[in-house]
Amino acid sequence: MKNLLITICARGGSKGIPGKNIRVLAGKELLAYSIEHAKKFQNYLINDLNLSVHIEISTDSLGIKDVAKAYGITNTYSRPDALANDTAGKLDAIKDVLLFSEKDKNINYDYILDLDVSAPMRTFEDLKEGFNAFVNSKNTTNLFSVSTANKNPYFNMVEKNKEGFYSLSKSIGTILSRQAAPEVYEMNASFYFYKRDFFNTEELNLFNRALIFKMKHESFDLDHIIDFEFLEFLILNNKLTFNI
Repeated sequence: MKNLLITICARGGSKGIPGKNIRVLAGKELLAYSIEHAKKFQNYLINDLNLSVHIEISTDSLGIKDVAKAYGITNTYSRPDALANDTAGKLDAIKDVLLFSEKDKNINYDYILDLDVSAPMRTFEDLKEGFNAFVNSKNTTNLFSVSTANKNPYFNMVEKNKEGFYSLSKSIGTILSRQAAPEVYEMNASFYFYKRDFFNTEELNLFNRALIFKMKHESFDLDHIIDFEFLEFLILNNKLTFNI
């Protein structure tokens, strides 16, 4: 039987939106959306694919633990302070809770799914299709969700050049329209699948042998209060074309 760990990383500190992870969004805490997604996907993996699946919350906050417990997720892991500050890397945080869970449960996981609390605009079908593409690719180590980018580095994104002036970030000759430019994607931060071997190296590299899952619907992460308020408006006014 294959084993999968679902991680939900939610540290207590948030500068852009204070208390973001447990701030109420359209009637329930933001964290609750990812917990509900995790539990629904867990049931599918167990009942339909015969996988063993556990869910771990990675947090340094007692308040976040209390909210997670209210939604049925209780665990003893606490994120170390060194992995809960503004400079700590997300991959290191996932690796730490992974190693804890393997030791705590005496399990070697085959796959890891990380659900980002700040990007709840995902569906069960997204996770199902993403996981299917992921496990059927032999050479990849990880897969992450993306959306088609609104700006394109071949057409309308610029950066400072060696002469101190500004030019296109990437160039392959003259491109006269956005439609003619190579397609590029934005990482929307919603979900990430990893094979266990990904975490066996000291320096974790998200882009070593990665695949993408392109979402068919809108998705963005909540970095600022206006993002939060905009998503709440969309939900409360039934403006989304899908259910989260």
